[in-house]
Amino acid sequence: MSASAFETISQTTRLYRPQDVGLLRLAGADRARFLHNQSTQQIQALEPGQWTETVFVTSTGRTLDLATVLVTESALWLRVSPQRREFLLRWLDRYIFPSDKVAAEDGSGEYGVLTVVGPAWEQWLAPLGAVWPAPQTFLTWRWLDAELYLSPETGLDLPGFTLWYPREIHRPLLEVLAPLSSLEEEEWETLRIYQGRPAPERELTEDYNPLEAGLWRAVSFAKGCYIGQETIARLNTYKGVKQRLWALDFSAPVQEETPLTIAGEKAGLITSAVGKRALGYLKTKAGGAGSTVYAGEIEGVVVPAPYLRHEYFQPGSS
Repeated sequence: MSASAFETISQTTRLYRPQDVGLLRLAGADRARFLHNQSTQQIQALEPGQWTETVFVTSTGRTLDLATVLVTESALWLRVSPQRREFLLRWLDRYIFPSDKVAAEDGSGEYGVLTVVGPAWEQWLAPLGAVWPAPQTFLTWRWLDAELYLSPETGLDLPGFTLWYPREIHRPLLEVLAPLSSLEEEEWETLRIYQGRPAPERELTEDYNPLEAGLWRAVSFAKGCYIGQETIARLNTYKGVKQRLWALDFSAPVQEETPLTIAGEKAGLITSAVGKRALGYLKTKAGGAGSTVYAGEIEGVVVPAPYLRHEYFQPGSS
């Protein structure tokens, strides 16, 4: 798929209905402290009505998954990758001690998610009785006697919003949004790769850490200890990120798992690809944006991607 196809998709307003979702719910008085200690973001500082992104990592700072968190009055809702849902539920349960007032549950059977993405997203709020939330917050409101959440993000740094809704109102919700054209899985994958959002089993694996994956937005360097914190803090302090995830534009279509070379030397690996566009990890010493790379005989150039960040955190910065 070409860059022009990406432009066509991103310039129309569409409805994305994922084939599967991963929703976890943490309840109990200790839920915020617990998640704060199990992931990279500053969870305890959040108030009900706020949302954030956070990363689950191993004790050595390797990536398990990227999650979106909504803080409600009674629970923390986490949207995780569908293929990591059961693993993360077991993983979290391992760290809940008998004295902890925390319960981790799979909420995927109770709630679903829909994403409206595109420039005309705003006109779809009124039919739902919704208003746009303030910055860094999400909206909670009742519609058809059910409680919905509207988060002002699409997961792709593209305009739009995501609805978290009880499954019993799935049909009437789709009836309201029926005039929207559907965004198919292949098209969503195209948007993901062009925007640079890392995906599980591609860019989000235990081969990489969240700083290499460009997920600085989801990491707090001002919070206390959490699983993997020491490794991640050291990488930032000593500027030790040895490889970075970049977008790559090639002169011809490429395939994932193709090694990247510079001057005949292996420099990285393609992790996702759609047509001439790809995502891949590149050794930091090999170069960055503007560098020329090769996938076999195919020439490409390293380019920034909207979703990815690669600047080291400086104490005192926001």
